[in-house]
Amino acid sequence: MQIGLNQLIDPEMKSLADESKQFYEARKAAKPNKKQPDLTTPDGLQEARDARKPSDTLTDRNITEAIVEAYGREVPVRIIQPKKGKAQGVYLNIPGGGFYLNEAARNDVQNAYLADALEVAVISVEYRLAPEDPWPAAPDDCATVAHWLTEQAEQLFGTARLIIGGSSAGATLAMTTLLRLRDDKLLARFVGAVLQFGAYDLSGQTPGGRLYADEYFIQAYAGKIVDKTQSDISPLYGDLKGLPPALIIVGTADILMEDSFAMAARLSAAGNEVDLRVYPEAAHGFTSSPTKMGRAAIQDIIDWLKGK
Repeated sequence: MQIGLNQLIDPEMKSLADESKQFYEARKAAKPNKKQPDLTTPDGLQEARDARKPSDTLTDRNITEAIVEAYGREVPVRIIQPKKGKAQGVYLNIPGGGFYLNEAARNDVQNAYLADALEVAVISVEYRLAPEDPWPAAPDDCATVAHWLTEQAEQLFGTARLIIGGSSAGATLAMTTLLRLRDDKLLARFVGAVLQFGAYDLSGQTPGGRLYADEYFIQAYAGKIVDKTQSDISPLYGDLKGLPPALIIVGTADILMEDSFAMAARLSAAGNEVDLRVYPEAAHGFTSSPTKMGRAAIQDIIDWLKGK
């Protein structure tokens, strides 16, 4: 068996690479030398969060905001039901944002699309943010919602079929949630995990982890933790046995590509089913971009989940 980068890329995706590259080059050129906010100050952090406010709003959907509870903890969520028919599953969506920028409403448009395409209810977690609430606040909140779903999904949504997914920091949290559920023997109802360009080594000890070891989010989220190799922070170091099938998505222009490769290898070595998809000239967060590559990746997610 031979493994190479070209073999991991769908030939059909290669035809979309030029458009993807041009999109990101144009976006970069449109904001030359833009001064970034100082995230270490309250004003700079708020400026960054304000810039992440959702630009698209759904006017044709009934989005439910709720507080869910499990094991004495309460966490706010957003719930989107499929437009037609009964839900055939529940998708637990964990948004990204470097652990400090999460805005669950930012995912409404994409979550509504997934809800309809997959006929699932989508639950998006409004987890607490660093640096105000550093680790383990975010994984505690995500695990709380997951525990709630294992107890309440069938009664509330008419289905016990569960899926988990996340992008960027959300993929990291999806992995920590799976590990907690596995240890609590609550994974049986989860049929799949969609991991989009996650950061899996916040310790900076692997080659992939060293590429982003100086990023602000690590200090904000886990700066006071001496050993960042513990699996609840850096799931790459965990015991990864007994997890549901995983779809891992990443672009070749993403600084987290090596982390995604490492996670795919470790999951596979632990005996799990893994499908690694690599998209040429796709940057971090590309599945939220208005490119043919981004839309193709979303369709890949839908097709993969329909088989679970």
